[in-house]
Amino acid sequence: MKYFTLILVLILFSCGKKEDVLLPKSNITIVKEVQDLSPIYIFFKIEGKVTIADVNRKSSIISTNWILNIDKRLPLKLVIPEVMKLQEKKRADSAHKNENAENYYSYADSIGKKLAFLPFTKVFYKMERPVQGSFVVYLKKGKKQVFIGNKEIKIAEILKYFYSIKFEKVPNLVFLFDKEMSYEEYIQYKILLQKDVTHNLDTLPVEFIF
Repeated sequence: MKYFTLILVLILFSCGKKEDVLLPKSNITIVKEVQDLSPIYIFFKIEGKVTIADVNRKSSIISTNWILNIDKRLPLKLVIPEVMKLQEKKRADSAHKNENAENYYSYADSIGKKLAFLPFTKVFYKMERPVQGSFVVYLKKGKKQVFIGNKEIKIAEILKYFYSIKFEKVPNLVFLFDKEMSYEEYIQYKILLQKDVTHNLDTLPVEFIF
């Protein structure tokens, strides 16, 4: 726990005001270490009765690996629009672009008691429903499994189920996340998807938030 406390203290001083980020936790490590990085913070703030995702990217450098440290309490509907803006800025800056630079979400490794990282460089987000004809995997707030149509299955069985169907024309596989779920729940879903599904795919499915 000392490692996480140190991280929060660094955030407090680097931002010049008393703010911290509560990171999601998982007992699964996807990426252990990232070099040549720029930290970006998205804080949980309340103004009046309104929850706000407050972005601080003052220390970000386009040519480096970006580490997004996002507060787990924020709802996905507030987080993803800010992530999309950051992605668009990095993708559009051709003058400083580094093809090897990646984007990662950070989270707390509850086993090793240190930071771990989840890559999302190639993910494209859309704040809408998927178009008809797509093969939609729906990840719902508060559920441990996923829905495909009216069928509820385990995450580890998604590809097996997909490949068991004899399609006339193979549809696009897409993920639909409940916009009301917390960022922490989203990261926990993403870690399981990376572990059991997406590492087997040539291209990452588009992610819809609705």
